[in-house]
Amino acid sequence: MLKQTVGAVLAAAMLTLGAGAVAADAKVLKYTHFQPGKPDQPKHAAAVAFKEHVEKATNGSIKVELYPASQLGNANQVLEGLRLGSIELGVVHDGGIPTIYKPFNIFGLPFVFPDHATAYAVLDGPFGNEFAEDMRKKTGVRLMGYADNGIRHFTNSKRTVRTPEDMKGMKMRVQPSPVFVKLVESLGMSASAIDWGELPAALAQKTVDGQENSVTNIMAASLYQHQKYATLDGHVYSLHAYLVSDRFFSRLSDAEKKAVTEGVDKAKKIHRDMTRAQDLEAKDVLAKNGMEVTELTPAQIDAFRKVTQPAVRAWLESEPGNKEWVAKMLAAVDTASKARK
Repeated sequence: MLKQTVGAVLAAAMLTLGAGAVAADAKVLKYTHFQPGKPDQPKHAAAVAFKEHVEKATNGSIKVELYPASQLGNANQVLEGLRLGSIELGVVHDGGIPTIYKPFNIFGLPFVFPDHATAYAVLDGPFGNEFAEDMRKKTGVRLMGYADNGIRHFTNSKRTVRTPEDMKGMKMRVQPSPVFVKLVESLGMSASAIDWGELPAALAQKTVDGQENSVTNIMAASLYQHQKYATLDGHVYSLHAYLVSDRFFSRLSDAEKKAVTEGVDKAKKIHRDMTRAQDLEAKDVLAKNGMEVTELTPAQIDAFRKVTQPAVRAWLESEPGNKEWVAKMLAAVDTASKARK
């Protein structure tokens, strides 16, 4: 009996040591994003699903650590970490990515995608794949999925906006990205590039009169507390990119690469679905939080398009390499739009 007990204890100890050895050998994947770590936030719900899938699919050979709410730094710091391999996966907004890959600015061209379905067809198709591979080759950062940062609208604390003329003279916060600066300046406003984490304070202190963002981000940072007026012009279909360090990815086994790829696909779908649902309910969501919401007619939106698109396109095409990418994107949009008719 004593021998059996000792044997059982030894066997349990060996199993414990074995489990510890596996844990010690596990590859750590640090996954960061910028939304609060709450289940109602698209980025975080997607991150949790990614973690569950990858850890299960790899039998624990990859351990996923989640860092929401900018815990590993702002966009520039995360992008640098991805290039160096000190961060394995980051979900980064379109305003930050041009600091390492300038062609990403093309997605700031206003009024390009007529709807979500067209955007998905373009980004998940040959154009999106070619663009991602070019980015990987030139930066060492692997773009594994495009997800929604939401349809961007203008908000302000000054007045109702129905026309481009209504915006003149305002001080407008934009992402730290020159393409958004050009967009705002084309409407006769002054642009202030302010990082996401500093935006609520800038609005509260009246450093700027307004900002432009999706309803998801407006809700995530409670920006409605400092903004009375919302104009649903939908000037840009904004992106979050699922970015993976190529150094990290190249060291994975084929099975681990498959698990990470599938995990990104699952996360991207959740991220898109949740953000799109909020986009489609923008008027009700913002109105319930005390904002005066102005929906524009197609003719009013076209007035914004005529002012902003030529100015932003001219700037984009003046940057080396961008003209070709703009042409390819617009051709892909045209192809996708015709296929849906």
